[in-house]
Amino acid sequence: MKKTFLTFGLATVLAFGFTSCTEKKQDKAEDKMEEAGESIEDAAEDTGDAIEDAAEDTGDAIEDGAEEVKEGVEN
Repeated sequence: MKKTFLTFGLATVLAFGFTSCTEKKQDKAEDKMEEAGESIEDAAEDTGDAIEDAAEDTGDAIEDGAEEVKEGVEN
């Protein structure tokens, strides 16, 4: 009986040890996923800013070109 109890006790301790390792791995994985999500969010924001800047630059170039055409027609 004593050997059976010790065997079950050892199995329980090992199970908790594995669970603890698994939880640590899961926590690390969650942290990495959170960091990746933040990186993706930052990249998406930077991409949006770049698109907005490019659209503004394009609009300015079109306005400048239209003004040059207008001046050319007037002269």
